[in-house]
Amino acid sequence: MATDTAPTPIRDDRISLRASAAEKALLARAAAYRRLDLTSFILQAALPVAHEVVVQAERISLSDRDAKRVLDALENPPKPTKRLLRAARNKYTD
Repeated sequence: MATDTAPTPIRDDRISLRASAAEKALLARAAAYRRLDLTSFILQAALPVAHEVVVQAERISLSDRDAKRVLDALENPPKPTKRLLRAARNKYTD
């Protein structure tokens, strides 16, 4: 009978964390209710939050006005200034 679960990733890196005895006991009880070991329980709880934090931090959100300005600049770039041309020339002749 085939199962539709992904293989468990190999966990060979360690993370240490400090918790009070009460916090550890609570985490262990919660993990037991989910029938998980403590590591799996903590990772299941923390990884989605970590993923969302990274996505939010790395996402660029523009207003409609700003998005139109960016698209316009891409479609109709300004002419390069003399200073920019000089800098480009110096960059590629060094």
